[in-house]
Amino acid sequence: MKPTCCLLITILLLQLSVGNTECSLDSIVDEKINEALQNLEVNRSPQLLCSSITSSGKLASCPAGNVVTGCACGYACGSWDIRGETTCHCQCSVVDWTTARCCHLTQEG
Repeated sequence: MKPTCCLLITILLLQLSVGNTECSLDSIVDEKINEALQNLEVNRSPQLLCSSITSSGKLASCPAGNVVTGCACGYACGSWDIRGETTCHCQCSVVDWTTARCCHLTQEG
């Protein structure tokens, strides 16, 4: 009985310490990349700006000036490729949506 109680208390404490902080993986990656870019010794600090574009079907394209940095596909399809640096293509036979992660560098002075 004692090991079970200790396990329950540990789980409760872990849940309290984690709290309700919800961060998307995209925002964490963006933050880490921007921190690394800010540490560069240049006159103007570049900023990496990213957004996700979701489309129905097998293709999702980035706006002009952006490049694809990753793709995601519906129906648990893990097979995709990037076409022309700006378009995600999901390769599975049945896909209901496709998401392209689109990024570009800006210069702030």
